[in-house]
Amino acid sequence: MHEDVNGRFFNLQIDAYVPGRWYMSEPTMPDGQEIDDIWQFTRGERIAPPGHLCVPLLRPGNPLDFTTAGFGSTPILSERAAAVFREMASQDIQLFPVEVEGQAQPYHLLVVARTVRCIDDSACEDARLYTPADGRPDRVGEYRVVSGLRIDKSKVGDARVFKTWGWPPALIVDGEIKAALEQTGIVGGYFEEV
Repeated sequence: MHEDVNGRFFNLQIDAYVPGRWYMSEPTMPDGQEIDDIWQFTRGERIAPPGHLCVPLLRPGNPLDFTTAGFGSTPILSERAAAVFREMASQDIQLFPVEVEGQAQPYHLLVVARTVRCIDDSACEDARLYTPADGRPDRVGEYRVVSGLRIDKSKVGDARVFKTWGWPPALIVDGEIKAALEQTGIVGGYFEEV
């Protein structure tokens, strides 16, 4: 049975319940040196090519098609998952090859290069913004809490893969990309409709 996914969007998240899953540390330079700004990979904007990067394993386990690396939650994709993004959303993303510890096959760091201001506060279970009283003047106006994420699809435009403005943990894909990833049989991620 074919699922109708047109006009629908999904938050792609790591599936922590995959038996024996691996966990990755932050990407590093080949010599093990830390990267100055790990958040560059998840801000939702284009970046300059970072050069050769390595991804050490925090805990070895079964290789996955989709996972995130380290505290910065940098998305890491297998070649078959990367191929879907490359083919269907090249204008919204950047892919950079990374060397994953103990793996001969290619992996890619995914940078989502678009951010869309589209969170539907009233449709979310909870959506609260930082205020001056929170003591984080650098974050005032951004989201402090979002649960039960819902977006206003009328604000998405032609974006197929994007980050939500003010709430960087979300990695949103359209329904066709979700279907293509599922068809390849990706392991390591799950989709929650937004």
